[in-house]
Amino acid sequence: MSKFTKKRSRKSGLAPGTLVHIGEQKVSKAKITIIDYNDANCEIKSPASCEECYPYKDKPSVTWINIDGLHELPVIEKIGAHFGLHPLLLEDLVNTEQRPKLEDYDSYFFIVLKMLSLNPQNSEINSEQISLILGSNFVLSFQETEGDIFDPIRDRIKNNKGRIRKMGADFLAYSLMDAIVDNYFIILEKLGERVELLEDELVQKPTQSTLHEIHKLKREMIFLRRSVWPLREVLASLERDESPLLTPQVSPFFRDVYDHTIQVIDTIETLRDMLSGMIDIYLSSISNRMNAVMKVLTVIATIFMPLTFLVGVYGMNFKFIPLAEWLYGFYSIWAASLVIALAMLIYFKRRRWL
Repeated sequence: MSKFTKKRSRKSGLAPGTLVHIGEQKVSKAKITIIDYNDANCEIKSPASCEECYPYKDKPSVTWINIDGLHELPVIEKIGAHFGLHPLLLEDLVNTEQRPKLEDYDSYFFIVLKMLSLNPQNSEINSEQISLILGSNFVLSFQETEGDIFDPIRDRIKNNKGRIRKMGADFLAYSLMDAIVDNYFIILEKLGERVELLEDELVQKPTQSTLHEIHKLKREMIFLRRSVWPLREVLASLERDESPLLTPQVSPFFRDVYDHTIQVIDTIETLRDMLSGMIDIYLSSISNRMNAVMKVLTVIATIFMPLTFLVGVYGMNFKFIPLAEWLYGFYSIWAASLVIALAMLIYFKRRRWL
């Protein structure tokens, strides 16, 4: 399945709000993790069924419920029904081809982001859709696979580090989004290193594989831009929103993530421009190498033209040819050929054609 498009034919003709998982099944069974905390206490558990999540909806503490695996539609439906999630929201939630976006449902926010990682085997960028539901006292996060970049946040909650346990659910949502955006910088640093290595290779000895690598990186940049660019609209909306779900204390933090997103986008555009310029440099380099080869061949052909004419004249089978029976005729032809070749080389050198 392409990383740019996924098959959506299974949704054709179905009623709006019908849940159809679009994407790859990346875990065998959905896994639920609950983290409930306040300033004094913290509870972490992995329930056996989604029904164990129900009591946390109305608790005064902050609850983070994370679901790994979107293919188990009954689990999604039960959690969505209990927390009062809109059917169209659930439909978008199980469709992993969503672009980053923000939807305000008054009593909760629906936020879609892309969590990126580098495949260590082929150095390609892998994308995973992260869906967040921000309520007054809870955050629901839905992921495609088990394992993410949120372990530092779990550690801060567990060990009561920083201000996270003193803040509300909106600060938790900010922390998750901030971790995703910070991870973009790690991806860009590694891609920047690959671009620098390609630049050195391009200057020293470009090959066909260099061009393939440039095109591969350009494709990754397009994919990266598609995953990150809409996120700035999401963060700008959160920064300006006056919803009661967002406290004034958290607005500066969302503004900070917005600034980081702009930096990421600027870096992506810079790398894209560099790669486009590298393609032009590669084509110019190949053209210059070809011109140099053609120049040498042209010089050789030009030098041999008068020599070919000379030996062609004395190679004709006529009875009377001047100097044909001269004792030193053979050596004189060789001498004349060498003098002509040397004179042409000197002339080319003075004209700076060589």
